[in-house]
Amino acid sequence: MAGFEKMIVKSKNEYRVQNQLLRSLGDTFETPFYLYDLDLIEEQYKSLYQYIPWPTLKIHYAMKANYNKDILLRLREANAGIDAVSPAEVLLALSLGFKPETIIFTANHMTDVDMHLVKAQKVLLNVDSLFRLERYAECYPGSEVSLRFNPDVVAGENEKVQTGGKAAKFGLLLEEASQAATIAHKYNLQVVGVHMHVGSGIADTEVVYQGIKNVLKIATRERFSKLRFIDFGGGFKVKYHPDEPEVNYEDFGKKITDLFAAYCHEYGKELELYFEPGKYIVAEAGCLIMQVNTVREANGRVIVGTDAGFPQCIRPVFYGAHHPIINISNPTAALCEYDVYGNTCESGDCFAKQRLLPEVKVGDYLGILNAGAYCFSMASVYNLRPLPLRLSCSKEL
Repeated sequence: MAGFEKMIVKSKNEYRVQNQLLRSLGDTFETPFYLYDLDLIEEQYKSLYQYIPWPTLKIHYAMKANYNKDILLRLREANAGIDAVSPAEVLLALSLGFKPETIIFTANHMTDVDMHLVKAQKVLLNVDSLFRLERYAECYPGSEVSLRFNPDVVAGENEKVQTGGKAAKFGLLLEEASQAATIAHKYNLQVVGVHMHVGSGIADTEVVYQGIKNVLKIATRERFSKLRFIDFGGGFKVKYHPDEPEVNYEDFGKKITDLFAAYCHEYGKELELYFEPGKYIVAEAGCLIMQVNTVREANGRVIVGTDAGFPQCIRPVFYGAHHPIINISNPTAALCEYDVYGNTCESGDCFAKQRLLPEVKVGDYLGILNAGAYCFSMASVYNLRPLPLRLSCSKEL
C-alpha cells in the first residue's frame, strides 16, 4: 500500500481517517488545518525494525520533519530516540520526557552557544567539522563525541536536499578522518559514534550502499577504538507521485545488515546501528485540509483558489514536489482538469497544475495528502495569516 492509501479510507463515497469523517471535520474546524494519524506514524516507525534486522538497531526520529507534540509523545511511548538539529529541538524533546541519552544533536555550522547549551543537557553532540571538533575538545576534554562525515556520494530527490558529495556543506571529509582522530587523541576525546547522511527521498539505494562503504572504510579500530555505534542517517524515500517506484525496504535492510555485520566482524565488536528517518515516519500520516473559495476560467484553464497557501505546504514551491490531492466533498463526480492555487500574493503559490480531480465547486473541502513531513514544521505566518490548527487521531482517541 502506498501514499495516502495508508492513511485515508474511502467507503460509501466518503473519506475517513480512523473512522473520522473528513467532511465533518471540515465543517467542525476552521480551515485550513492539519490532520495526523498517530497509529500510522507508530506503524511506520516500527516497520523499520522489521526491515532492518540488527539486534541493537536504534531509530532516532528526525524531529525537524514535524515537531508536533502529539507525534513526539507517541514516538516516545514507542521507545524512539530523537535526532535534533537545534538547541530548541533538544529542549522540546527533553520537556516531553525523552531522556538525554536517547537524543543526538547534529547541527550544521554549530555556534559556541549551541555547543555549550546542548552539552549542559548531557546530550551527545555530533560534530561535522575539524574547527568545531577542536573547539569542542578544548572546552570538554575527555568527553564523548560523535563525528559526522560526508560520505562522498550524491543522492536525494532534489538538489536542495542532497547532503553528500563534494559540493555539500555538511560533514568532515573522508580524508580528514586521520586529522579528526589526532584531535581526539590530543584531548582524550572518546569518539563513540560515526555518522553519515546522504540526502532525502533517496530512490537509488546503490548510492546509499556506496556511501556506507566509504564511511565504514575510514571508521577503523586503529583510528577510532571506542566506537559504540554507526549512524547511517535518514533519507528513506516516501512515494508522493503514483508513477514513482517504491523502494524494497526488506532488500535494503538485508543488504545494509550484511554490510554492517562484515564491518563489525573486522572491527572486532558488535556495534549499535542507528538510523534517523523523519519523512518516512510521518509524511504519509498527514493531511492538510483546506476549503475552495474560488473556481474560475482563465485562458482555457480552470483555476481553483483555496484558503491555504504555500506557507502551510511549501514543498511544491520549494522543491517542485508533487502531493496527491483529493476532493473530500465530492469524491465521485466526473473528473475535470484544474490548477489548484493558494491564497498568498505570490504567483508561485500553486499546489498543482492540470491536475485531474472530481468536479470542484466553491465550498468544497480539498485534502493535500502526504503532508505529514516538512509542511507544519516549515510553515510560516507569511501575509500575517495564522498557523493552522493541528489535529491528531488514533483508535484510542
